Amino acid sequence: MNPSRHRMRLAVVAVCAALSGAATPTILDGLTADPAQAAPNAAYVETHLLFGTARPDGGPDVTEGQFQEFVNEVVSPRFPAGLSVDELSGQWRNQDGTISRERSYDITLLYPAHEAAGKDAAIEKIREDYKHRFAQESVGRVDDHARVDF
Repeated sequence: MNPSRHRMRLAVVAVCAALSGAATPTILDGLTADPAQAAPNAAYVETHLLFGTARPDGGPDVTEGQFQEFVNEVVSPRFPAGLSVDELSGQWRNQDGTISRERSYDITLLYPAHEAAGKDAAIEKIREDYKHRFAQESVGRVDDHARVDF
């Protein structure tokens, strides 16, 4: 994802938090809404989790409501300071070789690089819970290093 999209996403989250009268200045895990408190050009990890909604066993697709419930029950408690969710249109080759096109979700998590080791278990639990709950073969994970500045 390009840097300007990151800045725009973070700006939208900051505006939403300000407009909602959030009691805490925290926007994303480890980030603060007060630019004076954020370290300039700080080292962060950006993790994208990619969730498909089609079930390989032919069952009904995961609904928007079911996905939101999963985010509320499983993801948010592990990353309570914030996250981003994007709905996508994806393509996946199942284990049997069949290509399926499906509605998908990308959850973006940002956290300070020095916290990466501690966040790994929480991220893996999210992936395993989704696979188990919705009979999925996989949940994609992409980790990248990012520099964050406000």
